[in-house]
Amino acid sequence: MPDKFITRVVDPGAGGIDLFVLGIFAWALLGFANVYYGNAQHALDMTIEAVKNKKSLAITRTMAYHPEVQHAVAEMVCEMEAVGAHIDRIAQEWSEGVDHGGAWAVKLTAAKRHAAEGTWKVVDTCMDLQGGSSIFKAAGFERLWRDARLAKIHPGNNALTMELIGKVSLGISPDESPRWG
Repeated sequence: MPDKFITRVVDPGAGGIDLFVLGIFAWALLGFANVYYGNAQHALDMTIEAVKNKKSLAITRTMAYHPEVQHAVAEMVCEMEAVGAHIDRIAQEWSEGVDHGGAWAVKLTAAKRHAAEGTWKVVDTCMDLQGGSSIFKAAGFERLWRDARLAKIHPGNNALTMELIGKVSLGISPDESPRWG
C-alpha cells in the first residue's frame, strides 16, 4: 500500500462540480432511482396478485373486479411507466455522452426525485389496496413500505432537489443565498 495518498481539492459549492464529481452524482442518483423504482414495481406486483385473491363481503367476486381497485391499479401502472421511462432516458443520455452542460444537475436530480415521489405514491396506494394485513412483518409488505418512505429523504432530499432545479433553471448559481436545501 502506498505511503502517500493523492488528495484532490476542488472549489467549494457548485464551483467544485467538475465531470468527476458530476459522474459520482450521476452514478448515485440514478442508482438510487433504480433501487426505489424496483421496490415500487415489486410492491405493485405483490398488490396485483393480492387483489386477485382478496374477497370482500360487499362484492361477489375478488377485489380485482372493484372499479376503484381497477382505477388505482391503472394509476400506479401509469406512474411506473412514466418513472421507468424517465430513469431510462437520463441513464441512456448520460451513457451516450449527451452534452446537457449545466442542465445535467437538473436532469439527474429530477429523475431521482421523480422516482422517489412516484415510488412513494405507488407503494402508499398499494398499502391502501392490500389493507390492514400489510402492516405486519409476516406479510412481507411492511418493509417495502418503509423502504419506499426512505426514498423521499435519501440524498438529495426534496428541499435540496427543488432548490437546485429551480435555481439552475432560472440561471441562478446554486450557491446563491438564500439556501433552502
